[in-house]
Amino acid sequence: MNPGTRIGLIGLALSLSACSVLEGDKIDYKSATKGATLEVPPDLTQLSRDTRYTVPGGVVSAAAFEAGQAQQPRGAAASTAPVKIGDVRIERDGNQRWLVVDRPVDQLWEPVRDFWLDNGFVYTLEQRDLGLLETDWAENRAKLPQDFIRQTIGKVFDSLYSTGERDKFRTRMERRADGSTEIYVTHRGMMEVYSSSQKDQTVWQPRASDPELETEFLRRMMVKLGVSEEQSRAAAAAPIPAAPSARIGNVGGVPVVQLDEPFDRAWRRIGVSLDRTGFTVEDRDRSQGVYFVRYVEPNANKKEQGFFGKLFSRNADAAAPLKYRIVVRSEGNQSTVSVLNAAGAPESSANAERIVRVIADDLK
Repeated sequence: MNPGTRIGLIGLALSLSACSVLEGDKIDYKSATKGATLEVPPDLTQLSRDTRYTVPGGVVSAAAFEAGQAQQPRGAAASTAPVKIGDVRIERDGNQRWLVVDRPVDQLWEPVRDFWLDNGFVYTLEQRDLGLLETDWAENRAKLPQDFIRQTIGKVFDSLYSTGERDKFRTRMERRADGSTEIYVTHRGMMEVYSSSQKDQTVWQPRASDPELETEFLRRMMVKLGVSEEQSRAAAAAPIPAAPSARIGNVGGVPVVQLDEPFDRAWRRIGVSLDRTGFTVEDRDRSQGVYFVRYVEPNANKKEQGFFGKLFSRNADAAAPLKYRIVVRSEGNQSTVSVLNAAGAPESSANAERIVRVIADDLK
Protein backbone atom coordinates (compact mmCIF):
# COMPACT_ATOMS: atom_id res chain seq x y z
CA MET A 1 0.00 0.00 0.00
CA ASN A 2 1.44 3.37 -1.00
CA PRO A 3 1.77 6.20 1.54
CA GLY A 4 -1.08 8.16 -0.02
CA THR A 5 -3.60 5.39 0.48
CA ARG A 6 -2.36 4.76 3.99
CA ILE A 7 -2.61 8.43 4.96
CA GLY A 8 -6.14 8.41 3.57
CA LEU A 9 -7.01 5.57 5.89
CA ILE A 10 -5.42 7.49 8.76
CA GLY A 11 -7.61 10.50 8.02
CA LEU A 12 -10.72 8.33 7.77
CA ALA A 13 -9.87 6.63 11.03
CA LEU A 14 -9.36 9.88 12.88
CA SER A 15 -12.47 11.49 11.43
CA LEU A 16 -14.56 8.59 12.68
CA SER A 17 -13.17 8.96 16.17
CA ALA A 18 -14.74 12.06 17.70
CA CYS A 19 -13.86 11.50 21.34
CA SER A 20 -10.86 13.00 23.06
CA VAL A 21 -7.93 10.68 23.65
CA LEU A 22 -8.34 11.10 27.38
CA GLU A 23 -12.14 10.84 27.44
CA GLY A 24 -13.26 7.56 28.91
CA ASP A 25 -9.67 6.46 29.59
CA LYS A 26 -9.03 6.00 25.87
CA ILE A 27 -5.36 5.13 26.16
CA ASP A 28 -4.02 1.87 24.75
CA TYR A 29 -0.38 2.21 23.78
CA LYS A 30 1.62 -0.30 21.78
CA SER A 31 5.31 0.29 21.38
CA ALA A 32 6.61 0.80 17.86
CA THR A 33 9.44 -1.64 18.52
CA LYS A 34 10.18 -4.68 20.64
CA GLY A 35 13.29 -3.21 22.20
CA ALA A 36 15.77 -0.34 22.21
CA THR A 37 16.44 1.32 18.85
CA LEU A 38 18.28 4.31 17.45
CA GLU A 39 16.30 7.33 16.37
CA VAL A 40 16.36 8.02 12.64
CA PRO A 41 16.19 11.54 11.15
CA PRO A 42 12.70 11.69 9.55
CA ASP A 43 13.89 13.71 6.57
CA LEU A 44 16.48 11.06 5.65
CA THR A 45 14.38 7.91 5.77
CA GLN A 46 11.22 7.05 3.87
CA LEU A 47 8.73 5.22 6.06
CA SER A 48 7.94 1.58 5.53
CA ARG A 49 4.39 0.56 4.75
CA ASP A 50 3.57 -0.56 8.27
CA THR A 51 4.59 2.47 10.30
CA ARG A 52 3.56 1.01 13.65
CA TYR A 53 6.99 -0.59 13.76
CA THR A 54 8.95 2.36 12.39
CA VAL A 55 10.61 4.74 14.83
CA PRO A 56 9.85 8.42 14.16
CA GLY A 57 13.11 10.35 14.28
CA GLY A 58 14.08 12.60 17.14
CA VAL A 59 15.63 15.02 14.62
CA VAL A 60 13.20 17.75 13.63
CA SER A 61 13.30 21.20 12.08
CA ALA A 62 13.17 24.43 14.02
CA ALA A 63 10.26 25.73 11.93
CA ALA A 64 8.22 22.61 12.57
CA PHE A 65 9.02 22.67 16.27
CA GLU A 66 8.02 26.32 16.58
CA ALA A 67 4.77 25.60 14.71
CA GLY A 68 3.98 22.90 17.20
CA GLN A 69 4.81 25.10 20.15
CA ALA A 70 2.42 27.73 18.84
CA GLN A 71 -0.43 25.35 19.64
CA GLN A 72 0.37 25.32 23.33
CA PRO A 73 -1.58 27.50 25.79
CA ARG A 74 -0.21 30.83 26.89
CA GLY A 75 -0.69 32.76 30.09
CA ALA A 76 0.90 35.24 32.44
CA ALA A 77 0.32 33.97 35.97
CA ALA A 78 1.99 31.07 37.75
CA SER A 79 1.06 29.23 40.91
CA THR A 80 2.11 26.20 42.90
CA ALA A 81 -0.57 24.24 44.75
CA PRO A 82 -0.14 20.76 46.26
CA VAL A 83 -2.94 18.23 46.60
CA LYS A 84 -1.81 15.49 48.99
CA ILE A 85 -3.34 12.03 49.38
CA GLY A 86 -1.54 9.72 51.79
CA ASP A 87 2.18 9.98 51.03
CA VAL A 88 1.56 11.12 47.43
CA ARG A 89 0.73 14.64 46.34
CA ILE A 90 0.49 16.39 43.00
CA GLU A 91 1.97 19.86 42.65
CA ARG A 92 1.55 22.36 39.85
CA ASP A 93 3.32 25.42 38.52
CA GLY A 94 2.27 27.00 35.25
CA ASN A 95 1.28 24.22 32.86
CA GLN A 96 3.51 21.73 34.69
CA ARG A 97 2.38 19.09 37.12
CA TRP A 98 4.56 16.64 39.00
CA LEU A 99 4.29 14.20 41.89
CA VAL A 100 5.95 14.44 45.27
CA VAL A 101 6.09 11.10 47.08
CA ASP A 102 7.24 10.70 50.68
CA ARG A 103 9.44 7.75 49.77
CA PRO A 104 13.08 7.53 48.61
CA VAL A 105 13.89 6.97 44.94
CA ASP A 106 15.11 3.44 45.68
CA GLN A 107 11.61 2.43 46.79
CA LEU A 108 9.96 4.04 43.76
CA TRP A 109 12.20 2.85 40.94
CA GLU A 110 10.64 -0.60 40.44
CA PRO A 111 6.95 0.41 40.68
CA VAL A 112 7.50 3.38 38.33
CA ARG A 113 9.46 1.20 35.92
CA ASP A 114 6.71 -1.44 35.95
CA PHE A 115 4.09 1.27 35.43
CA TRP A 116 5.26 2.08 31.89
CA LEU A 117 5.66 -1.58 30.99
CA ASP A 118 2.11 -2.22 32.16
CA ASN A 119 0.94 0.60 29.85
CA GLY A 120 2.41 -1.02 26.72
CA PHE A 121 5.80 0.71 26.46
CA VAL A 122 9.36 -0.53 26.20
CA TYR A 123 12.45 1.38 27.26
CA THR A 124 15.27 2.93 25.31
CA LEU A 125 16.85 4.45 28.42
CA GLU A 126 17.09 3.18 32.00
CA GLN A 127 19.50 5.02 34.30
CA ARG A 128 18.71 4.14 37.89
CA ASP A 129 21.57 6.21 39.32
CA LEU A 130 20.08 9.34 37.69
CA GLY A 131 16.45 8.35 38.17
CA LEU A 132 15.78 8.47 34.41
CA LEU A 133 13.47 6.29 32.32
CA GLU A 134 12.64 6.94 28.67
CA THR A 135 10.22 4.92 26.55
CA ASP A 136 10.49 4.10 22.88
CA TRP A 137 8.02 5.64 20.41
CA ALA A 138 4.57 4.12 20.75
CA GLU A 139 1.15 4.48 19.13
CA ASN A 140 -2.07 5.04 21.02
CA ARG A 141 -4.26 2.44 19.31
CA ALA A 142 -7.28 3.58 21.30
CA LYS A 143 -7.46 6.60 18.97
CA LEU A 144 -8.57 4.28 16.16
CA PRO A 145 -12.37 4.01 15.74
CA GLN A 146 -13.95 0.75 16.81
CA ASP A 147 -16.53 0.69 13.99
CA PHE A 148 -17.83 -2.33 12.06
CA ILE A 149 -15.05 -2.23 9.46
CA ARG A 150 -12.36 -1.93 12.10
CA GLN A 151 -13.83 -4.79 14.12
CA THR A 152 -13.99 -7.12 11.11
CA ILE A 153 -11.50 -6.40 8.31
CA GLY A 154 -9.27 -4.43 10.65
CA LYS A 155 -8.53 -7.48 12.75
CA VAL A 156 -7.18 -9.27 9.67
CA PHE A 157 -5.39 -6.31 8.07
CA ASP A 158 -4.43 -4.48 11.23
CA SER A 159 -1.41 -2.85 9.60
CA LEU A 160 -3.73 -0.83 7.33
CA TYR A 161 -4.84 1.18 10.33
CA SER A 162 -2.63 3.83 11.86
CA THR A 163 -3.24 6.99 13.84
CA GLY A 164 -0.34 8.75 12.12
CA GLU A 165 0.95 9.78 15.53
CA ARG A 166 3.65 8.48 17.87
CA ASP A 167 4.45 9.39 21.47
CA LYS A 168 7.34 8.83 23.83
CA PHE A 169 7.69 9.72 27.50
CA ARG A 170 10.56 10.49 29.83
CA THR A 171 10.26 10.01 33.58
CA ARG A 172 12.69 11.80 35.89
CA MET A 173 12.88 11.16 39.62
CA GLU A 174 14.71 13.69 41.80
CA ARG A 175 15.66 13.28 45.45
CA ARG A 176 14.59 16.06 47.79
CA ALA A 177 16.49 17.21 50.86
CA ASP A 178 13.77 15.82 53.14
CA GLY A 179 14.11 12.30 51.68
CA SER A 180 11.01 12.45 49.49
CA THR A 181 11.04 12.22 45.69
CA GLU A 182 9.78 14.43 42.88
CA ILE A 183 8.53 12.58 39.77
CA TYR A 184 8.27 14.37 36.43
CA VAL A 185 6.70 12.96 33.26
CA THR A 186 7.34 14.70 29.94
CA HIS A 187 5.88 13.95 26.52
CA ARG A 188 7.26 14.23 23.01
CA GLY A 189 5.07 13.70 19.96
CA MET A 190 5.45 13.13 16.23
CA MET A 191 2.92 13.01 13.40
CA GLU A 192 3.07 11.67 9.86
CA VAL A 193 2.52 14.16 7.01
CA TYR A 194 2.87 14.21 3.24
CA SER A 195 6.27 15.32 1.96
CA SER A 196 5.37 15.69 -1.71
CA SER A 197 2.61 17.35 -3.73
CA GLN A 198 1.83 13.97 -5.31
CA LYS A 199 1.10 12.61 -1.83
CA ASP A 200 3.20 9.53 -2.46
CA GLN A 201 5.76 10.06 0.30
CA THR A 202 5.49 10.84 3.98
CA VAL A 203 7.79 12.07 6.73
CA TRP A 204 7.49 12.45 10.48
CA GLN A 205 7.18 15.95 11.90
CA PRO A 206 7.09 17.02 15.55
CA ARG A 207 3.87 18.02 17.22
CA ALA A 208 3.44 19.99 20.40
CA SER A 209 4.04 18.38 23.78
CA ASP A 210 0.73 17.54 25.44
CA PRO A 211 0.53 18.66 29.11
CA GLU A 212 -2.87 16.96 29.46
CA LEU A 213 -1.39 13.64 28.40
CA GLU A 214 1.46 14.14 30.88
CA THR A 215 -1.07 14.84 33.61
CA GLU A 216 -3.11 11.75 32.74
CA PHE A 217 -0.09 9.50 33.12
CA LEU A 218 0.85 11.21 36.38
CA ARG A 219 -2.67 10.53 37.59
CA ARG A 220 -2.40 6.88 36.63
CA MET A 221 0.96 6.70 38.32
CA MET A 222 -0.69 7.97 41.50
CA VAL A 223 -3.02 4.96 41.32
CA LYS A 224 -0.01 2.67 40.86
CA LEU A 225 1.45 4.16 44.04
CA GLY A 226 -1.67 3.50 46.10
CA VAL A 227 -4.12 6.36 45.45
CA SER A 228 -7.69 5.46 44.49
CA GLU A 229 -9.09 6.28 41.04
CA GLU A 230 -11.54 8.81 42.47
CA GLN A 231 -8.90 10.56 44.57
CA SER A 232 -6.42 10.71 41.69
CA ARG A 233 -8.98 12.24 39.33
CA ALA A 234 -9.93 14.89 41.87
CA ALA A 235 -6.28 15.74 42.55
CA ALA A 236 -5.38 16.10 38.85
CA ALA A 237 -8.52 17.97 37.77
CA ALA A 238 -7.80 21.44 39.14
CA PRO A 239 -7.03 23.92 36.30
CA ILE A 240 -3.81 25.91 36.41
CA PRO A 241 -2.60 29.12 34.76
CA ALA A 242 0.46 29.10 32.52
CA ALA A 243 3.85 30.14 33.83
CA PRO A 244 5.63 33.35 32.76
CA SER A 245 7.38 33.08 29.39
CA ALA A 246 11.12 33.12 28.93
CA ARG A 247 13.20 35.60 26.96
CA ILE A 248 16.64 35.49 25.38
CA GLY A 249 19.18 37.98 26.65
CA ASN A 250 22.91 38.63 26.64
CA VAL A 251 25.11 38.99 29.71
CA GLY A 252 28.75 39.88 29.18
CA GLY A 253 28.62 38.71 25.57
CA VAL A 254 27.13 35.34 26.56
CA PRO A 255 23.62 34.32 25.37
CA VAL A 256 21.24 33.52 28.25
CA VAL A 257 17.63 32.68 29.00
CA GLN A 258 16.00 35.02 31.51
CA LEU A 259 13.08 34.03 33.74
CA ASP A 260 11.04 36.08 36.21
CA GLU A 261 11.05 33.21 38.71
CA PRO A 262 13.02 32.12 41.79
CA PHE A 263 15.49 29.25 41.68
CA ASP A 264 13.19 26.34 42.58
CA ARG A 265 10.73 27.15 39.81
CA ALA A 266 13.43 27.98 37.27
CA TRP A 267 15.33 24.75 38.02
CA ARG A 268 12.16 22.73 37.65
CA ARG A 269 11.11 24.37 34.38
CA ILE A 270 14.56 24.02 32.81
CA GLY A 271 14.68 20.33 33.73
CA VAL A 272 11.28 19.71 32.16
CA SER A 273 12.28 21.71 29.08
CA LEU A 274 15.44 19.65 28.61
CA ASP A 275 13.35 16.48 28.89
CA ARG A 276 10.70 17.65 26.44
CA THR A 277 13.19 18.78 23.80
CA GLY A 278 15.18 15.54 23.93
CA PHE A 279 18.49 16.65 25.41
CA THR A 280 20.73 13.89 26.73
CA VAL A 281 21.17 14.81 30.40
CA GLU A 282 24.16 12.90 31.72
CA ASP A 283 24.03 14.25 35.27
CA ARG A 284 22.63 17.08 37.37
CA ASP A 285 23.57 18.90 40.56
CA ARG A 286 20.67 20.85 42.01
CA SER A 287 22.76 22.32 44.82
CA GLN A 288 24.94 24.02 42.18
CA GLY A 289 22.12 24.60 39.69
CA VAL A 290 23.84 22.59 36.94
CA TYR A 291 22.55 20.16 34.31
CA PHE A 292 25.31 18.27 32.45
CA VAL A 293 24.18 17.71 28.85
CA ARG A 294 25.55 16.27 25.64
CA TYR A 295 25.41 18.06 22.28
CA VAL A 296 26.22 16.75 18.78
CA GLU A 297 27.73 19.38 16.51
CA PRO A 298 26.70 19.03 12.84
CA ASN A 299 29.18 18.26 10.09
CA ALA A 300 29.58 21.46 8.14
CA ASN A 301 30.09 19.49 4.90
CA LYS A 302 26.75 17.72 5.18
CA LYS A 303 23.42 19.04 3.89
CA GLU A 304 21.77 21.46 6.30
CA GLN A 305 19.55 19.41 8.60
CA GLY A 306 17.84 22.22 10.43
CA PHE A 307 18.14 23.47 13.93
CA PHE A 308 17.03 20.39 15.83
CA GLY A 309 18.97 18.14 13.48
CA LYS A 310 22.11 19.96 14.58
CA LEU A 311 21.27 19.45 18.22
CA PHE A 312 20.26 15.82 18.22
CA SER A 313 21.60 14.20 15.04
CA ARG A 314 22.91 10.66 15.48
CA ASN A 315 24.06 9.87 11.94
CA ALA A 316 27.47 8.40 11.36
CA ASP A 317 28.85 11.57 9.77
CA ALA A 318 28.08 13.75 12.77
CA ALA A 319 30.89 15.05 14.92
CA ALA A 320 31.67 13.54 18.30
CA PRO A 321 29.37 14.68 21.13
CA LEU A 322 30.36 17.83 22.98
CA LYS A 323 29.62 18.25 26.66
CA TYR A 324 28.10 21.39 28.10
CA ARG A 325 26.67 22.57 31.38
CA ILE A 326 23.28 24.28 31.56
CA VAL A 327 23.49 26.52 34.63
CA VAL A 328 20.63 28.13 36.54
CA ARG A 329 21.59 31.16 38.66
CA SER A 330 19.02 33.12 40.67
CA GLU A 331 18.74 36.30 42.68
CA GLY A 332 15.41 36.71 44.41
CA ASN A 333 12.66 36.24 41.84
CA GLN A 334 14.98 36.55 38.84
CA SER A 335 16.83 33.63 37.23
CA THR A 336 19.34 33.42 34.41
CA VAL A 337 20.14 30.25 32.45
CA SER A 338 23.46 30.07 30.63
CA VAL A 339 25.64 27.54 28.82
CA LEU A 340 29.13 26.63 30.05
CA ASN A 341 31.65 24.39 28.32
CA ALA A 342 32.93 21.12 29.80
CA ALA A 343 35.56 22.99 31.82
CA GLY A 344 32.96 25.28 33.37
CA ALA A 345 33.83 28.43 31.39
CA PRO A 346 31.11 30.65 29.82
CA GLU A 347 30.27 29.62 26.25
CA SER A 348 29.43 32.21 23.60
CA SER A 349 29.69 30.04 20.48
CA ALA A 350 26.99 29.37 17.89
CA ASN A 351 26.28 26.10 19.69
CA ALA A 352 25.48 27.99 22.88
CA GLU A 353 23.15 30.30 20.97
CA ARG A 354 21.31 27.29 19.49
CA ILE A 355 20.92 25.63 22.88
CA VAL A 356 19.64 28.85 24.47
CA ARG A 357 17.13 29.31 21.67
CA VAL A 358 15.80 25.75 21.97
CA ILE A 359 15.23 26.19 25.70
CA ALA A 360 13.63 29.62 25.33
CA ASP A 361 11.31 28.47 22.54
CA ASP A 362 10.10 25.56 24.66
CA LEU A 363 9.49 27.79 27.68
CA LYS A 364 7.46 30.39 25.77
